[in-house]
Amino acid sequence: MAAPSATADGLLSGADIRAIAGALELRPTKKRGQNFLVDPNTVRRLVRLAGVGPDDVVLEVGPGLGSLTLGLLGAARRVVAVEVDPALAAAERLTVLTRDALRLVPADLPRDGLDESLGAAPGVLAANLPYNIAVPLLLGLLERLPSLQRGLVMVQAEVADRLTSPPGGRVYGIPSVKLAWFAAARPAGPVPRSVFWPVPNVDSGLVAFTRRPAPAPEALRAAVFAAIDAAFAQRRKTLRTALAGWAGSPAAVDRITRAAGVEPGARGETLDIAAYCRLAAARARER
Repeated sequence: MAAPSATADGLLSGADIRAIAGALELRPTKKRGQNFLVDPNTVRRLVRLAGVGPDDVVLEVGPGLGSLTLGLLGAARRVVAVEVDPALAAAERLTVLTRDALRLVPADLPRDGLDESLGAAPGVLAANLPYNIAVPLLLGLLERLPSLQRGLVMVQAEVADRLTSPPGGRVYGIPSVKLAWFAAARPAGPVPRSVFWPVPNVDSGLVAFTRRPAPAPEALRAAVFAAIDAAFAQRRKTLRTALAGWAGSPAAVDRITRAAGVEPGARGETLDIAAYCRLAAARARER
């Protein structure tokens, strides 16, 4: 079901979104982070910043009532939309998967036997992510879907700052370092509250990313992430203190940090992903 569009390029206006929600008797819920995008200009901006072109297969998470979906369909070869609570009508070049995106795996993605091109795995992620699960959702998708090579996601402004912060930055933390394992990320601009319905109580921001080769073998990733978790569990503590449990003892931390070329008196928030990889590799050699 869809209301007549108020824009010349087929995008939904705020009135359209409210009309569709009313016809479906849909009430946006905070539990699912349902704040629908109602500004066509913002949709056009997101599609442009995501760099979506006619050869791209795009993965969208949480399409809701389809405002961003329509913009993506106008630019992409195909859109695969993942929605735990679907409210979209069928459209050409659109596949809607009723899945929990936190558990999405390659086997869930469509494979169209009649047209191999339509069944291509998504290479671009473009989504207004549910804010309450944005970090684990983004990291999980990059982990489980190696076909994703780049993307643009909308998240809470504070989360956007954390995801894109450099080492030593004020909000540099676990999301910053773990995202750096998978991709190079950068801030892509703010999004005003007024473009959503209902209007949220938080500011929003855009994060653009491009996948890059992993900084260490995949078999080492769990150990690297464990080191990151340990280092930030006691923020502003030195590595000698913060990593003692992870390494086995303060003395082990001294040996591991020396082998990794890292100062044991440094703090976790000053290390980049490469340093954490060296720490994990040095610990592995000790075992």
